[in-house]
Amino acid sequence: MAAEVNTASAGAPVDGAKGPPALHVAIVMDGNGRWAKSRGLPRTLGHRAGVEALKRTVSAAPKLGIGRLTVFGFSTENWSRPATEVAELMALPKRYFETDIARLEREGVRVRVIGRREGLSAELVKIIEGAQARTAHNTVFNLDIAFNYGGQADIVEAARRFAKAVAAGEARPEDLNEVVFASHLATAGSPPPDVIIRPSGEQRLSNFLLWEAAYAEFVFQDVLWPDYGAEHLQAALAAYAARDRRYGAVVADDVLAAG
Repeated sequence: MAAEVNTASAGAPVDGAKGPPALHVAIVMDGNGRWAKSRGLPRTLGHRAGVEALKRTVSAAPKLGIGRLTVFGFSTENWSRPATEVAELMALPKRYFETDIARLEREGVRVRVIGRREGLSAELVKIIEGAQARTAHNTVFNLDIAFNYGGQADIVEAARRFAKAVAAGEARPEDLNEVVFASHLATAGSPPPDVIIRPSGEQRLSNFLLWEAAYAEFVFQDVLWPDYGAEHLQAALAAYAARDRRYGAVVADDVLAAG
């Protein structure tokens, strides 16, 4: 049975969908290397197993009331890893889209890859753009993949974009507010995440969705990403459903009780 999740304060519905707002869940896909090491395998095989975990999670998400899933695939800091591992990480989007794009298109999943294109091979950029174009008409579910992405870098680039608009006479400094700034981020058009999940036992954001995470709930789970599946996602959503999201406000009952 799916977890009973309160979506009253969740993000906007999937484009074209009707009914209550669907949840926006973000996941730091962590633990591939440790999963491989514990089995005496090279880290590259851990990353490949992580792709299979992503497939399982994307398949399960719509059934659990999730309308948008944002996953952290490759950070701007990951370039410092050994060259062989970076090469494997660069190959993952190709492997994922080649093996799963037909299902994603058929099941109404719209794909968007956020992050810098600089540094990626022309072949990989073509694959990414092709996956986005092929699924652009879909409205059932949104999958955002953060690849060659860093939250701090994205904030800096958003500030630079607005500064250029001011310099060009297209905006004034006083026009800048939270909504305008968010429109310059790579995640523009996406509601902020309701919950950010990090498997693997680590408890940090690791430069993921720093602006967007302002009022997100956090769920940390002691499972390595390659082992992740529907049951873990359901457990995370059950934990989220038990939270009382107030967005900095105080409900009337609490005021009276404190009175």
